Amino acid sequence: MKLFIIAFVLIGIAFAGIAIKIWAKKDGKFAGTCASNSPFLNKEGEPCGFCGAMPDQQCKKTESTT
Repeated sequence: MKLFIIAFVLIGIAFAGIAIKIWAKKDGKFAGTCASNSPFLNKEGEPCGFCGAMPDQQCKKTESTT
């Protein structure tokens, strides 16, 4: 039971942190959502599968499709 309470509190803190980040951002948008912007995730320099941006470009999608 103690483990469940600790896990529940930690998950709650994580959700609160995400909510605060969305609330604090302008228009509630996350910046740099393309995986191609990360050299750790895109070692071959391929374009983003979501918007087609190359690693040296910003994300081309300005609004979420979900």
